[in-house]
Amino acid sequence: TKLPVLLLGRSADLRPGEFVVAVGSPFSLQNTVTTGIYGNSGGPLVNLDGEVIGINTLKVTAGISFAIPSDKIRQFLAESYDRQTKGKTTSKKKYIGVRMMTLTSGLAKELKARLGDFPDVTSGAYVIEVIPKTPAALGGLKEHDVIISINGQRISSAGDVSAVIKQDSTLRLVVRRGNEDAILTIVPEEIDP
Repeated sequence: TKLPVLLLGRSADLRPGEFVVAVGSPFSLQNTVTTGIYGNSGGPLVNLDGEVIGINTLKVTAGISFAIPSDKIRQFLAESYDRQTKGKTTSKKKYIGVRMMTLTSGLAKELKARLGDFPDVTSGAYVIEVIPKTPAALGGLKEHDVIISINGQRISSAGDVSAVIKQDSTLRLVVRRGNEDAILTIVPEEIDP
């Protein structure tokens, strides 16, 4: 086909403060472009070389938006391709039903300024969304909780949570909710990838 395509860049090459452009059609507006602070959920996030370095996914509050990095997209596409063309089977994946992100001290400061009642914590996994009727919802996890430990292991990133979910069948979470800690038990569900 002669349709033009965007190349997939490497998100690992990005540096803080690097200029990016978000392309999309929010609220059915046609052909919008956002620079600097990106939005336009579902559209590509592009560097100044015209390479896709992410897919815009989430706006937490005004001025705070996030994207799936292109390196994660590349990994997903490679795994999907292998499953389809090589007949590779994958083991079931464990799922708890949350959207989360790594909480950094800078993000915590920003969220505290915008949300006011944000907990006094500067690292962990920040829960953005809990999907109804999932293990996380049934276990009592709530939006804006910060996961600080699971099964006695300190959690400092969303990746830490994913790693523990893969290896353990029952999760005992300590979450910071407001300025109090809550202890929750969640049993991940196994799903086909």
